[in-house]
Amino acid sequence: MARRRPDESDIRVRPVKSTRRRSKDRPSHSDSIPAQVITVDRGRTLCRISDGKLVSAMKARELGKNSVVAGDLVNIVGDVSGDAGSLARIVAVQPRRNSLSRTIDDAGAFEKTIAANLDLMIIVSASADPAPRQGFVDRCLAVAFDQGIRPIIVMSKSDLADPDQFLSAYKDLEVKYLRLQRGDDLSELHKILEAKVSVLIGHSGVGKSTLVNALLGKERRDTGSVNAATGRGRHTSSSAISFELPNGGWIIDTPGVRSFGLEHIDRSRVIASFTEFGSVVATCPRNCSHDEASCALNEYVKASPRASARLASLQRLLASSRQEII
Repeated sequence: MARRRPDESDIRVRPVKSTRRRSKDRPSHSDSIPAQVITVDRGRTLCRISDGKLVSAMKARELGKNSVVAGDLVNIVGDVSGDAGSLARIVAVQPRRNSLSRTIDDAGAFEKTIAANLDLMIIVSASADPAPRQGFVDRCLAVAFDQGIRPIIVMSKSDLADPDQFLSAYKDLEVKYLRLQRGDDLSELHKILEAKVSVLIGHSGVGKSTLVNALLGKERRDTGSVNAATGRGRHTSSSAISFELPNGGWIIDTPGVRSFGLEHIDRSRVIASFTEFGSVVATCPRNCSHDEASCALNEYVKASPRASARLASLQRLLASSRQEII
């Protein structure tokens, strides 16, 4: 049998690419509605709309990874019924007035935002079990001063140890602090938090979740204990989540932190929070670290013991921002 000669029908012709240009126009989403982000967990975002309804949503692809966090104000479209199985879509994130972030160095330094649009930062540190760490509090204060968030130090478990000596390092910073133990009256803290958006930050095991449950008057967060071998707390929460307080306002509980890089903070804003040093800092040598012999602040503080203590606090905060682990 003779072999057939190939002809043009045997040749595969690749379809001609479309010459139509992809449009850069995007939907206006004029029908979107505003919402507040309550929590983000494994790609799903829980949002609260104006009537108090909770709506599950996914981020639009163009918003990118890690673009939505607890406390964000967003716009959503789609199914906003809040019914089981319903899903809306987040199409825009409103500009943030501030944020709580940390630098992560696991795979190249990048900034990870934890919460946004905050009035207060509640820094929770245990008086004992686990022992309080000055470096942790310093670094939280550096972030608060950088972002214009009012910091408050809460010393939990004060029945186990007296935190006064630890707190003495912060008396010249004029940061408000509270000493608490289980069963204490929280009326003063409730008054501070009223009508504010506050974030709780602290190591695992210091009592953040216990404090949240006490403020809410109900068990909403699991609580844990401290590992006797490592002296560190066990993680009881894996994502930041907002809770509405009985007297108004919101509190955002965050997972316990163990590493907290601050490469992203603007050191000039931390320095600017010490307003009495403003005119003197302007005369410092270029690129002054404010912790060297030629710093103009050294001469300024010689005449005032109070100013000397404030400078020591500023230098400690600036030094803390260069450290990696807390």
